[in-house]
Amino acid sequence: MKHNLLLKQYHLKATPQRIAIIQLMHHSGHISIDELYQEVKKRFSSISLATLYKNIHTMLDVSLIREVKIPGHKTKYEISKESHAHVLCTACNEIKDVPLEAASLLQKSIDVSQYKVEEVSVVISGLCPECQKK
Repeated sequence: MKHNLLLKQYHLKATPQRIAIIQLMHHSGHISIDELYQEVKKRFSSISLATLYKNIHTMLDVSLIREVKIPGHKTKYEISKESHAHVLCTACNEIKDVPLEAASLLQKSIDVSQYKVEEVSVVISGLCPECQKK
């Protein structure tokens, strides 16, 4: 993945810090601000937490990335992609993406609730194959 081109596709300047943020999100899949800060700080020792937050919010504003909110866990961030659910291992906290056909779920939710749905977030909890072996 050409991270600088991805940033430009969203009309964002491809700064070295932003490229590093996107690389880390691409590599990890789901990453918290704390984890991101620790890793970015290794490459850019002078970067502040405020600068990281500013970049994260800029990327959120243009929908390049999205928040992954899982009850009882710190917010994680991921690069935006097609509709999917998250599977969470309750033992090791690993998060994986699972394809999800959200259109029918969304329409049924609207029909039943009459809500104006702003976001669909599905989290399925269980034990990953590794933790099942323990």
